[in-house]
Amino acid sequence: MKIYMIQRRLILPYLILSGILLILINSCSARKSSGKAGEAKPAVPVRVATAVMKDVPLKIHAIGNVEAFSTVALKSRAEGQLLRVYFKEGQNVRKGDLLFLIDPRPFEEAVKQAEAVLARDLVQLENAEADLKRYEELLKEELVPRQQYDRIRTNVESLRAIVKADRAQLENAKLQLQYCYIHSPIDGLIGSILVHPGNMIKPNETTMAIINQITPVYVTFHIPEHELLRIKKAMEKRKLKTEAHLQGSEDHVEIGELTFINNTIDQTTGTIMMKATFPNRNMILWPGQFVDVFLEVEVRKNSVLIPSRAVQIGQQGQYVFIVKPDNTVELRPVLAVILSENEAIVEKGIDAGEVVVTDGQLRLTPDAIVEIKKDAG
Repeated sequence: MKIYMIQRRLILPYLILSGILLILINSCSARKSSGKAGEAKPAVPVRVATAVMKDVPLKIHAIGNVEAFSTVALKSRAEGQLLRVYFKEGQNVRKGDLLFLIDPRPFEEAVKQAEAVLARDLVQLENAEADLKRYEELLKEELVPRQQYDRIRTNVESLRAIVKADRAQLENAKLQLQYCYIHSPIDGLIGSILVHPGNMIKPNETTMAIINQITPVYVTFHIPEHELLRIKKAMEKRKLKTEAHLQGSEDHVEIGELTFINNTIDQTTGTIMMKATFPNRNMILWPGQFVDVFLEVEVRKNSVLIPSRAVQIGQQGQYVFIVKPDNTVELRPVLAVILSENEAIVEKGIDAGEVVVTDGQLRLTPDAIVEIKKDAG
């Protein structure tokens, strides 16, 4: 009995101490748990943009090739030696400017010969007509036979025909002389000199230079055939605005209008060729150049516009994250039309003035708190 009481006295302090330690441990665990439960989740950094309402043109994009409005290959209509060139390569020329001179001396001699022949035959004609008048008087008085009068009259008619042929020959000689002076038939930009002075020129064979008219200028491009009906309907209402953007430079944009639709579809590519005409007053567009063409077929009034990178694709379709006034986000389904890498029209789901997330969507969940970051600059 005495031994039992001693053991009881020794165990009791240990039990009390163990109870105190257990209470302390539970208290620390409760504090730690309550601390985790009350700790706020960190805000997700995002970039945002505000949906705006404006009129948005819908455009069809294609790659176009610049073509000269008209092209003239200069060839001589006279044969001879090229004496002189009156222009510099790459120069702008006006219609009527003198460009080449072919040796005119042989043609000048031909003109003089034709003039001499005409003068000789005119004298003969005048004498024959004077004889005809005298014979007419003699015939009235029956002093000459009718047969002799008829021969004089026939001779006059023959000489008149000869004089007429002489005049035609003289005009042709003058025309051949004019061909020695080669003038520009159009306004345009002349290219390289293909034949230099001293060379012999054959008529209608040697190309001497090429002139391209580039004010205005054409841009040729191809559109998928399924867009043809929409374009034709739009053309019935108005002229279709066309933009030509220089590749690699967004600052240079030329404005023109669609002026030609080809009469057949290319069955190999399923496209149809079209042409737009551009004034090109500053000569920005150059024949042979490739440009980005944007054909405006429709203007949607009062459309809601957001950056296209705000539109996400999920299992249920398109959606965006909307930033609410308390800086939490809402996942909202939308119906959007992507116009370009920068713009999208929202047909359903967003109103103008709402704020959408454009960057940082991967870390977002509904009702997540966000921190709006500003772009540098």
